[in-house]
Amino acid sequence: MTDIEIRDDWAAGRLEAVAAGEVVGHIEYFVLDAPERALVPVHTIVEPAHEGKGIAGSLARELYGSARREGITVAPLCPYVVKWAERHPDEAPAADPELLRAAKEWLVAHPELF
Repeated sequence: MTDIEIRDDWAAGRLEAVAAGEVVGHIEYFVLDAPERALVPVHTIVEPAHEGKGIAGSLARELYGSARREGITVAPLCPYVVKWAERHPDEAPAADPELLRAAKEWLVAHPELF
């Protein structure tokens, strides 16, 4: 994999992978406040020319690392992040079903954001 920098644009809800000054992939997320504070990844996108280079996995790993550093949970709704978490249970603890339900309800109530 080429040199990738991961940047978190918390205000925009985007974790970005940057190579040579260009955003080559990102995870869109929102922060859920109740029933507990959680990062909720919704979409993972890697530009076609950069697929197969481990960028999506690097983004998912950093998302979980960031949540761990902040002391909050990840409640993944993004299918890619769900699958990544299943393959990396040591890095991606499973979210409580109630938290996942609350995240889905929030997303349904705010479809204009994603």
